[in-house]
Amino acid sequence: MAKKKSAKRTKAAKKVAKKATKKKKAAKKISLGRPTVTAEEKLFMLFHDDYHARQVFEFLRAETVADLEQFSPHDIIYRLSRPIRETVDRIRGKLAERNRCLAEDEAFAAEFKRRKS
Repeated sequence: MAKKKSAKRTKAAKKVAKKATKKKKAAKKISLGRPTVTAEEKLFMLFHDDYHARQVFEFLRAETVADLEQFSPHDIIYRLSRPIRETVDRIRGKLAERNRCLAEDEAFAAEFKRRKS
């Protein structure tokens, strides 16, 4: 009887493995079709009417579509927000040094003062 249970389990495991490989193959087959611009296309020409997009490209130092394609959306957001996050942290630290804090930020100020002491 133990052999029948193990045989059923292995068949079920094989089915699950097959489904997983089919999903992986299906994910790899995604195609956007033939690109309508080359990788060497200048971003300035492509986004000439979008000032904010051009500012992002300048910040990333990306001049061509190929340069921009090296970044993921999450990476772009992380890189753009880094200076803001660092500035807010400096503000929080400077206020904590003077026994002050931003709204709902008392725990940070107390921890900051404890680390400085």
